[in-house]
Amino acid sequence: MVYKLTKDATPEQMRAAGLGDHYAGHDNALFYQNASGVPWSAAYIQAKGDPIADLYEDITAEEKARATYQWLIDLTDDVDLQDSLKFLREREIVHS
Repeated sequence: MVYKLTKDATPEQMRAAGLGDHYAGHDNALFYQNASGVPWSAAYIQAKGDPIADLYEDITAEEKARATYQWLIDLTDDVDLQDSLKFLREREIVHS
């Protein structure tokens, strides 16, 4: 989704969107990071070894993802993007 939104962007457009540093290091490639620019790490995956605790952790992660998709849906007026995000949001609901 991110690639589709940035694939035709010029370096100037990337810079104007606040993605200049990203473009300089990664071109239009995906580079997973949070909103603060902290790269994704497998350390974000939690497991205790207790099936019930791990199930609750998974349910919590699914709900956080669902809430994030809804937040992104509310931030955009691009119908195609909203449709894609709604599909992903519904998958999170089914997982829970």
